[in-house]
Amino acid sequence: MSTSFNASLLLLLLAICPLAVAGSPAPTATPANPPAFQIERSAVHTIASVKLKRSYDLYVKLPPGYDKPENVQRKYPVLYLTDGPYTFQVASGVTRVPFNHGTFEDFILVGLSYAQGDDPVVSRERDLTPLVDLRSKSTPTGGGPAYLDFIRDEAIPLIEKTYRTDPRRRSLAGQSYGGLFGIWVMFNEPELFQNYILTSASLWYNKKAMFDAETAYAKTHADLKANLYMAIGSTEYPGGCGDAPSQCPDGPNMVAQQAEMLKRLASRKYKSLALHGKVVEGAFHTTTFPVGLLWALQDVYLIRK
Repeated sequence: MSTSFNASLLLLLLAICPLAVAGSPAPTATPANPPAFQIERSAVHTIASVKLKRSYDLYVKLPPGYDKPENVQRKYPVLYLTDGPYTFQVASGVTRVPFNHGTFEDFILVGLSYAQGDDPVVSRERDLTPLVDLRSKSTPTGGGPAYLDFIRDEAIPLIEKTYRTDPRRRSLAGQSYGGLFGIWVMFNEPELFQNYILTSASLWYNKKAMFDAETAYAKTHADLKANLYMAIGSTEYPGGCGDAPSQCPDGPNMVAQQAEMLKRLASRKYKSLALHGKVVEGAFHTTTFPVGLLWALQDVYLIRK
């Protein structure tokens, strides 16, 4: 199935407007320096990681009603998002109206940012790649296992100590390398998260190493307990972008690779694995995430009356 990309473009434009997270330092307002718009019910927590020897910001947004007296005993699902400076703002935007209208059940957003002081490209290529890149590269890669340790042992405990969360209902969302990281996490610690929302996953990485990971998992496991959502832009293959060739991958057919991964997983007949796949019509690698995210969130969090 596919969705209309054009119908979702407005959501994308609204969601990625540059916003300030509430609680971050704000400049003094003057006519020449107006105050930044802030995301409501949000905060920033900084972790000086003992494991990684680097500091990371966690962006947190609470749902409406979190602080109401009647909800004091309530525990909330949490959605963790890699590439937080981008994905957190998108998630905040596309959930605002569904939250306010009671379309979605309430849940907490947590954006996982890049290491402080690092170039974002360097940080994500190091932290979101589970294996060292076989290609000759100047930037470090293969830090995914250590980054997973950080998320599991430092980031999640901070969130669950600070906020009223339901540890049985964690979700992980990622785009591109974030999708690569997410599917690797699913094969290595599937029950750390219950839902995996992965868009434009870089399954081509290291000669399609995640397909080897899938095979290795199947050899030693009879079941896989997870809900997997994968979305890909319909143009994410060589020559697929028409009059915008710069938006197409140079080599990998990412549309076919997503289909292949879902087919393989379906063939295992894991009783506890729910598979959901989507091709977002007209979307590029850089624009699939907002549509794919909202599609998955609507399935996970929709209040069905």
